[in-house]
Amino acid sequence: MIYFDNSATTKPFPEVIDSFVKVSSDFFGNPSSIHRLGVEAESLLGQARKQIGELLQINSGEVYFTSGGTESNNLAIKGTALMNRNRGKHIITSAVEHASVREAFQQLKEHGFRITVVPVDKEGRVSVSAIEEAICHDTILVSIMHVNNEVGTIQPIEEIGNMLKGYPKILFHVDYVQGVGKVALDIQKYKIDLCSISGHKFHGLKGTGVLIVREGIQISPLFSGGNQEWKLRSGTENVAGVVSMAKALRLTLRSYETGLRKLSEVQIYLLKELHKLQDVVIHTPSKGRAPHIINFSVKGFRGEVFVHALEQKGLIVSTTSACSSKKKAISHTLLAMNVSKEIAESSIRLSLSYDNTLEEAKKAITIIQTTVTELREVMS
Repeated sequence: MIYFDNSATTKPFPEVIDSFVKVSSDFFGNPSSIHRLGVEAESLLGQARKQIGELLQINSGEVYFTSGGTESNNLAIKGTALMNRNRGKHIITSAVEHASVREAFQQLKEHGFRITVVPVDKEGRVSVSAIEEAICHDTILVSIMHVNNEVGTIQPIEEIGNMLKGYPKILFHVDYVQGVGKVALDIQKYKIDLCSISGHKFHGLKGTGVLIVREGIQISPLFSGGNQEWKLRSGTENVAGVVSMAKALRLTLRSYETGLRKLSEVQIYLLKELHKLQDVVIHTPSKGRAPHIINFSVKGFRGEVFVHALEQKGLIVSTTSACSSKKKAISHTLLAMNVSKEIAESSIRLSLSYDNTLEEAKKAITIIQTTVTELREVMS
């Protein structure tokens, strides 16, 4: 099997699973308990928080543990809205955000907030000037993803952050879920106030995540309960998951230092070979893209049909975001990029990890070529 669906989820590192089992077995205490087992669990939680802070070059006190990217995005967006609703009810985002961001905004809209959705160009990239033009007297938040999860476009986060330095009352949230370990991001330098990451996107376990909240920023909690995570995120912490996530982040960033060139070579090879195929349309931009995502369409084929045909030959890929694929929804990202509905319905996403090899890429191209030929014969 060749697994090219790493943007949906990554395979946990063996060391990550070992950490989870070790902590679950030997340090199972509730970190809020005052006895020895609780103190040990709390100590491990603190160590993981410190390690993640050091790896992301932020203060450990800015690290809040969540259940993943969806919760982190919702907490950042709704928490900001609730905390600042008396100051303003206008929020800005882009037309290519993840469903957890889009749906959070839709809920806020139903509660009286005004949402400006800034369009993107044909490469899926938002304009900094368009964001600035959308700013009003009551704008409280700008939320823009770092790497698009469907086509791999890198958004101009640095430029947006620099622009927002001129608007100190507006908070800046970045969905960093697809970028962690693949595209560097200086959270402190770029004036990012809130930043979301998800453990299972970098070989950690599902159900683990982080919301980074810049020191001095206050947002409202969404959960009521035991006041864990400095009262921002109530609920007993997943100590084993958190410890294993810290290990996954450390190992992934190590891979970034040593494997980025190889990863880029695999992507470039795939793009070059896909360009040679008849009726293929590449949606991933030629420049300013993440090194692990390729999105393309083969004219005349529905995406889900092609995915299942490839799977029968041992190649695992996806259509749109994993959150939308089972609904057979057309990619909102491609439609926002002005791709026709017919072409968007045919889209396929290949997403890589540092474990994928050039040999796998060569086999994948052969499988894709063979599958295209076979499907055309069936349709003719």
